[in-house]
Amino acid sequence: MAGSCIILNIGMGHSVDVKSDAEEAKRLLQLALSIDENDADTLALGGHITAWTGEFDTAIEMVDRSIALNPNSAVAWRLRGWTYQYVGQAEEAVRSFERSIPLSPLDPMLYSTLTGMALAFIRLRRFDEAVVVAQKALRRNQTYSPIYRCLAAALAHLGRDVEAKEALARLLELEPSLRISELVAQGGGLRWPRLLVEGLRKAGLPG
Repeated sequence: MAGSCIILNIGMGHSVDVKSDAEEAKRLLQLALSIDENDADTLALGGHITAWTGEFDTAIEMVDRSIALNPNSAVAWRLRGWTYQYVGQAEEAVRSFERSIPLSPLDPMLYSTLTGMALAFIRLRRFDEAVVVAQKALRRNQTYSPIYRCLAAALAHLGRDVEAKEALARLLELEPSLRISELVAQGGGLRWPRLLVEGLRKAGLPG
């Protein structure tokens, strides 16, 4: 969980050294797995963390094994979705998120599941659906800045410029120093979807 918190800190733009923090998260993960390498949720967290270091094949193996160990874990399916989204397999990411939701419909982390789904929809150019799920995520958490990233980008791609700028303004209230260059740097070993970056640029996020 400590490793997961570090990754969340990176994802919300609070890390000052993405590479170093991702490696620390990975070190903590390895400690957890040394205690129990067959815990499904720990493996799923491990895949999520490992993707941030750019080891995509290992990350996929870990999240797939977590599902094999416990196919009824909403946590494992959610983190599998995020991991597949990170490696660019958006269709599989959406399928994973869709499996997660009915397993825990009142999950306090549902906003994260929906945000990941919105990001995958952006990769797939399904911008209307990205807006819908991002708005659902906002009804559950209005302080999670990645939701506004997705919403602003999707709205901009749809030509809904006024709404896109409103979403961007809210994003910058939460991340006032965010710039395109900083967003790219936050990815560490990842590559944010090109359409996310382009959408945020259209919405007015400075370079």
